[in-house]
Amino acid sequence: MRILIVKLSSIGDIIHTLPVLAAIRRAIPKAEIAWAVERSAAEILRGNTLVDNLIEIDTRSLRGGKIIEEILLDASKQLRRLRSFEFDVALDFQGLLKSASIIKLAKAVRRYGFSKQNLREPASRFLLTNTIDVEQKTHIIRKNLTLAQRALEISVPENDFEFPIFTDRTHRKEAEKITEQTGENFAILNPAGGWATKLWHAEKFGALADRLWEENNLISVVTTAPNEIRLAEKVLQRSESKKVILAQPSLKGFYELARRAKIYIGGDTAPTHLAVAAKTPIVGIFGPTEWWRNGSPNADDICIERNEIGCRVDCHRRTCANWICMDISVETVLQAAQKRLELTAKI
Repeated sequence: MRILIVKLSSIGDIIHTLPVLAAIRRAIPKAEIAWAVERSAAEILRGNTLVDNLIEIDTRSLRGGKIIEEILLDASKQLRRLRSFEFDVALDFQGLLKSASIIKLAKAVRRYGFSKQNLREPASRFLLTNTIDVEQKTHIIRKNLTLAQRALEISVPENDFEFPIFTDRTHRKEAEKITEQTGENFAILNPAGGWATKLWHAEKFGALADRLWEENNLISVVTTAPNEIRLAEKVLQRSESKKVILAQPSLKGFYELARRAKIYIGGDTAPTHLAVAAKTPIVGIFGPTEWWRNGSPNADDICIERNEIGCRVDCHRRTCANWICMDISVETVLQAAQKRLELTAKI
């Protein structure tokens, strides 16, 4: 059986689809599995031995900035590669017109996706042959697994999800270079969040780093991407203890670093989901998005969120004049971190 998984982006969304890959490979070991992904998000899947064919698609090249002849040539090349696999089944986990168009153009015999109420772009369902009803208020990992389960008639796990991520010596060396500075006792703090409304204040992260050092003897590693370095630098500036270092690992270098950390603290962002995949103890700080949907499925992990605020329901705002959902004290986050560390110590 030739199976096409379509989850184009983002990094966090791809991580949330990895348990599907593991479940399919376990249930149908001889299946030929391909995954269509945006080239900009493909690093997390490169080198994955569970994927027979990684199809890196550059939809940006099909948009502005090129003359029409170049756009048509790029589209033609990508389309020929898609059709060459002759897929029996395609699974659209993205729920967008562009993702449904990809599986339609791939000419898969059966094209599955979510039913209307679970689609970000409901019109995409008209490009599918079958739609699957899933419970709306449930974790995105469970939604994805349910789609695969019903489309392929396979068994999927209820918990203890697998996140197959493959790293190499280079990534491990990245992590080791950082831990040479910290020793074994370190926490990862990730102040970034993509949206401004997801951010916990940098000065509070700095104060939290001081408390983690004073009370738990943990050095804090503030991780950042190059485009978010100014935010990370603010955390370092606000720390009085200076028991904090800044690190800019690659995606898989971060994964290896997270595997070694005592705890990870951050918001709804790709590094948080990577840390979940690495089985790092997690404290999540969530505001305009929902922990029950995007957070850690590990029952021991802790989310701090202001459930008493009515405006958080289906918020998802990237800008907000009120923005009280992230008004959370350092003490509250510290107490959650202490509790999560205690749970780890009991194992």
